Amino acid sequence: MAWRFKASKYKNAAPIVPKPEACIRDICVGSYQTFGNNIAASAAFMAFNWEHTGSSVAVLPLDDCGRKSKTMPLLHGHTDTVTDLEFSPFHDGLLATASQDCLVKIWHIPEKGLEASLSDPECVFSHKQRRVETVGFHPTADGLLHSTAVGCVTLFDITTQKEMFSNNEHPEVIQSVSWKQDGTTLATSCKDKNVRILDPRIADSPIQMVAESHQSIKDSRVVWLGNQTRILTTGFDSARLRQVIIRDLRNFAVPEKTLELDCSTGILMPLFDPDTNMLFLAGKGDTTINYLEVSDKDPYLTEGLRHTGEQTKGACLVPKRALKVMEGEVNRVLQLTSNMVIPIMYQVPRKTYRDFHSDLYPETTGYKTELTASEWFSGANLPVPKMSLDPAKRELGDQPIIPRLGPKPFSSNSGDVSFDKVFAVPVAPGSQENIHHASTAGGTADNNGGDNFVPPAAPTPTATTAQSKPDLIVEIEIKKPNTDNAGDGNVQKTLSTSERRKIFEQTHSESSENSTEGDDKPDAELRRFSAARSSIAERRRLYESRSKSTVEEKSQSPVPLRRELSKGEPFKPQQQASLPAPIADVKRISAPEGKLLEERRRNVTTAVDGGAAIKKSATEAAITTTHKRTSTVFGKVSKFRHLKGTTGHKSTHIENLRNLSRQIPGECNGFHANHERVAVPLSGPGGKIAIFELSRPGRLPDGVIPSLVNGSNIMDFQWDPFDSSRLAVACDDGIVKLWRIPEGGLNEPTNTPERELIAHLDKIYFIRFHPLAEDVLLTASYDMTVKLWDLRTLEEKILLTGHTDQIFDLAWSPCGKLAATVCKDGKLRVYNPRKSETPIREGNGPVGTRGARITWALEGQYIVCTGFDKVSERQISVYNAQKLNAPLNMASLDVSPSILIPYYDEDSSTLFVTGKGDSTIYCYEITDEEPYICPLSHHRCTSLHQGLSFLTKNHCDVASVEFSKAYRLTNTTIEPLSFTVPRIKSELFQDDLFPPTRVTWKPTMSADEWFACNDRKPTKLSLQPEGMEALSSIQQVAPAKKLEHAGNGSSGGAMTRAEFEKNKQQEIQKSVSARLEYNTKLEQDDMEGVDENEWQED
Repeated sequence: MAWRFKASKYKNAAPIVPKPEACIRDICVGSYQTFGNNIAASAAFMAFNWEHTGSSVAVLPLDDCGRKSKTMPLLHGHTDTVTDLEFSPFHDGLLATASQDCLVKIWHIPEKGLEASLSDPECVFSHKQRRVETVGFHPTADGLLHSTAVGCVTLFDITTQKEMFSNNEHPEVIQSVSWKQDGTTLATSCKDKNVRILDPRIADSPIQMVAESHQSIKDSRVVWLGNQTRILTTGFDSARLRQVIIRDLRNFAVPEKTLELDCSTGILMPLFDPDTNMLFLAGKGDTTINYLEVSDKDPYLTEGLRHTGEQTKGACLVPKRALKVMEGEVNRVLQLTSNMVIPIMYQVPRKTYRDFHSDLYPETTGYKTELTASEWFSGANLPVPKMSLDPAKRELGDQPIIPRLGPKPFSSNSGDVSFDKVFAVPVAPGSQENIHHASTAGGTADNNGGDNFVPPAAPTPTATTAQSKPDLIVEIEIKKPNTDNAGDGNVQKTLSTSERRKIFEQTHSESSENSTEGDDKPDAELRRFSAARSSIAERRRLYESRSKSTVEEKSQSPVPLRRELSKGEPFKPQQQASLPAPIADVKRISAPEGKLLEERRRNVTTAVDGGAAIKKSATEAAITTTHKRTSTVFGKVSKFRHLKGTTGHKSTHIENLRNLSRQIPGECNGFHANHERVAVPLSGPGGKIAIFELSRPGRLPDGVIPSLVNGSNIMDFQWDPFDSSRLAVACDDGIVKLWRIPEGGLNEPTNTPERELIAHLDKIYFIRFHPLAEDVLLTASYDMTVKLWDLRTLEEKILLTGHTDQIFDLAWSPCGKLAATVCKDGKLRVYNPRKSETPIREGNGPVGTRGARITWALEGQYIVCTGFDKVSERQISVYNAQKLNAPLNMASLDVSPSILIPYYDEDSSTLFVTGKGDSTIYCYEITDEEPYICPLSHHRCTSLHQGLSFLTKNHCDVASVEFSKAYRLTNTTIEPLSFTVPRIKSELFQDDLFPPTRVTWKPTMSADEWFACNDRKPTKLSLQPEGMEALSSIQQVAPAKKLEHAGNGSSGGAMTRAEFEKNKQQEIQKSVSARLEYNTKLEQDDMEGVDENEWQED
């Protein structure tokens, strides 16, 4: 029994937590219901889930630290949560990710990490509409990948991109997979409470052993204990106590050791080091990480020092070859928390770390193997050669081992392909080696597996230009094999995104000195090719420094760079006609195929048009952009970017509110105001609504509050936009009650409405007045129908159908002709009520089913929708009103149960959104160009609000530069809220902020005219007060001359919004310059000089 008291070398291994400065901080990590560890590490990089949805992956260097921006480059490859991720044991830059979108993707990480966001993986494997749960690499065979989906285990050869094995014999979801270290068999834990041993190379019955495991259907994990015949599992027993079980394959049915720990909901993630037999148990949601030593004799598990710190979201071990062996580090655990990645070093205490302690570091598994996936499937077993961690035995001594990055690309046309051949790094464009290859290839095929370029069969003008200037080639194409070139088995290499970007920036910096500004190009193209926009993160940081507001949007992958033309010798028109048509079987693997084909068709059209000018190169566009205004590069710079929200003085508040109702449905905004009074629902039976006069602010007296008693539960209510004393209230009995508020307000409760409209036989979702026509009311009911009524006759005029589930919201277009709805079935619908009872357009809306809102923007050209995604994160989507198939852009906010209620100010194109119970009013500008939704300065209130209601434009104090006014409902008060724009010349009328506004407070037409399709455009009114001078009117140039010049240059057409804003900006610049006093005299002009003799030398 002497072994029982044998001291272990690692029993005193102590966890050492670095200072916060040495950790990765300010990251965004959510809570994910997955069977993965949410973080993985190689000897060069670490990767972990990002954001609340977890659909993106952050990849950072292993030794990285410090604060991280929310706009740093990411992997944007999945449309749903990434469930698992793992690096290849043989290639530190090869990352596999699995997701709920049923896909497994392989990524190649550049040597210096991500310098720009990636969205194009190297290869993709599909599990055919089944959520992928786990993914991993084979421990001995290079290029062999395993993944699980539901009860299916699948093996893929990533070299040939083929499925090699599939087994679907598990009756429930596979929760964990682990390979034996020699790669012969694998172990699985399943939701059916069993653990299994599989040998994929046995065709008839791959499942060799089955045993009952943890008696709970909750999550479980399995890990093979190195090369031993034992496995270790973690899970829960029938009493939900966390368990650790060790099993020996020689007696598989009976557990060798069962250790019961505590009662907690988080699964224990086992991290095992086979070299030292150190086991780390990190529980999801726990603040402790347990360290145990595993032995082959009783007591089997010996507890070591426990680490206590932050709450764990995920954990993984760092490969042994990345450890600091000269500091006694025997293991390193990367702990993922909600906002940090903490590297926890386990150090064995020694007197000195001057020498290498070989007793702590036995030879470990290396990172080079000669076994391929096909050889392994053929029955070959080849162990991975061991390597020493002694710096004296390394090639580079004390320096870290050079990481071995993954292969790129994986595609091949020949069967005889090894990873050593695929590892050939592509020749950088512009290098002498590349020039040599381009000049000596001569169309002959290489015998080395296809590492050389395939030159075209005949020289063309394009090819000649490329060969004469090889340093300008920034994209390499790959030819697919066809019947004509069956013997050409060459595979050309494609540069990574970061490499192409570097080459492009270097080329631009060398050529920009001798270049001139070219013609203007569309803003979208300039933004894509701008050299000032070297990375999305840099642009975002610079944009944030210019604004108080930030937006969290996913970075897009850089577009493929184009071949540049010679700056000195541009293409001539006659050369365009000689351009060859692109070959149909040419594929660019550096960008999505659809975009490239579309662009190729566009280029073909350009080549056919003889007289048309050829598209300018990327570098020319970049140079042109440097002379553009800032908004072209960083997005539109809004005049309302620094808007300011100010709460009115306390003397204007209505205080001592009480008994506010909390039972209002989600489809109701819960608070409505006009310029004279506000309506607030009260709690209690009878459906009471209190009416407060804004002309009588102050503290409300104690006692009964005068109210409108409806007799039924309130579903929705709204003021008549053309009659400030009429209120419409919809009840759950299907009746709409029309109330008339007497002058001076309510003095006592009343239960007698002016009129009643029996609209539906079921509950009513909401009601909406028409924005232009008088006495036109719309109602939407639980029977999934929408009706339009004439309130003068209480007659139903129009019935709209087509909804299949609950209707969340409806919004009228500014012209009053169309109506847009958002439904619980995830659809957006646009109706033309007077022409069709079914929708004229339909598209996909928010996927969340908790609620949504909708509104129109930019004169009815766009639709803005607020809602939730799959993980209940609130988001704002912008759609083209003519194409509802997909949003133009989306902005994610936060996770909150309240629905975002939008209000859109059409004059400023400002969108205000907030929810019940929020304290922040989010402000955005909706634009007709990318990114379509631009953040402004958000307004943060001092308390939570229960509702927000905006007034019409004619009640804004334009003299104080107030462009929007609202009333805010809190738990006890009603407060006025003013939104202004800071201006220096506030004594002048800011006509660039206040264009003529539509009159929405007076009816444009009657109900009969609207139902008869006799539409009228609403009149527009100038908001300029009498006696107040406009900012643009003070100019040096005589107005008569300016008008004469404008008359001669115009074509008589109507001025667009963009032209109007441009003219206003020019006028304001001239007017401000005219009023500024400037002096060209320098301070040195008044200084006296010294005598000439003082400058002479003695």
